[in-house]
Amino acid sequence: MTPPRRRGEPSSGPAPDAERLARRLHREHPELTFTRAKREIEAGRVSVDGQVDHDPGTWVDPRVQVAWNPDAPPRPRARAPTVELVHEDDDVVVAVKPAGLLTQPTPEREKDTLLSRVSLALARKRGGDRGFLAVVHRLDRETSGLVAFAASRRALESLQAQLEDHSLGRLYDAAVEGAVEDERGVFDRALIGDGTHRRRWVAGPGERGKPAVTHWRVLQRFATATRLEVALETGRTHQIRIHFAAAGHPVIGDRVYRPRRLGPPPVTFPRLALHAGELSFEHPRSGRRITVRTPPPPDYRTLLERLARRR
Repeated sequence: MTPPRRRGEPSSGPAPDAERLARRLHREHPELTFTRAKREIEAGRVSVDGQVDHDPGTWVDPRVQVAWNPDAPPRPRARAPTVELVHEDDDVVVAVKPAGLLTQPTPEREKDTLLSRVSLALARKRGGDRGFLAVVHRLDRETSGLVAFAASRRALESLQAQLEDHSLGRLYDAAVEGAVEDERGVFDRALIGDGTHRRRWVAGPGERGKPAVTHWRVLQRFATATRLEVALETGRTHQIRIHFAAAGHPVIGDRVYRPRRLGPPPVTFPRLALHAGELSFEHPRSGRRITVRTPPPPDYRTLLERLARRR
C-alpha cells in the first residue's frame, strides 16, 4: 500500500483508504461536529501517532493512531516559517530555498522542508486547498537558491522532459578554492558512485559512469579563491561539487568531496558556497520561455566581501 501524503511529503497523492484528519476525528467522535473537530485539531488537542498535528487537512492512514485529549490546554501552532515564491501560476511554482533546509523529506520523514513550506503557502492563498504539488528538481541541503515545483501533472511531465533534454536552464554562483587558470571552460567527465549520496566520484580509465557536463566562467578572482558562474548541461547529484573537487578547486565549505591532499582549507564557510541564482524553462501551458532570478543570500555576500579583503 502506498503511504498517504502527510504534510511535508512528496505529493504523489494519498492512499485510497486515507482520510483527512478532521474527517477521521469527526467519525471516531460523533459527539464532535465537523467544525468543532477542526477547532480541536487547530488548538493542539489531537495527536497522530503521538505527535500533535495542528492541520485538519492532513491525510492520515487508517493504520495510524489518532488521539483526542479534550482536557489538554490549548497548544497553538508555532508560527510557520515563511517561504519566498518568485513565480507562481496554475502550473509552475518557483521558490527560493534557504541554505540548511531540505528540498523534500528523506526517509526520516522531516516535516519542515521547502516542499512543506510551499504547500502550506499555497494552501493559505487558495483557502485551504493544497492541490497537486511535486518537486521537479532538488538542491543540496547546504545550497541556497531556486527550486521549481509542478502544480499540475501536465507541468510535471513537461518540466521533467525539459530536465531530460537539458532545456531547463540552471545557473549557479559558486566560490571555489584557489585560482582557476582559464577564464571559462567545460568539465565533460562522467560520474560514478556506489549508490549512496556520499560516495560519488569522477569515472577513471575503464570505468563507465553517467555522462556529466558542467560549463563555467570566471566572475571574480580573489587571492585564495575564484568566483564562478556555473551552468549545468546535465544534472547529476553533486555534479558541480565533484567536478570542481576533481579539478583541485573544491567548492568552499565542501566537507565531503574536498581532497585531503589539499591540506587545511584556505577559507572557512559553514556551508557550501553555492547558490542557484537563475532558472529558465518553457512554460508547460503557454510555451513561453520564462527566466527567474534571485540574488545570493547575505551569508554568501559576506563571504565574497571577506575574500575581497584578503591580500
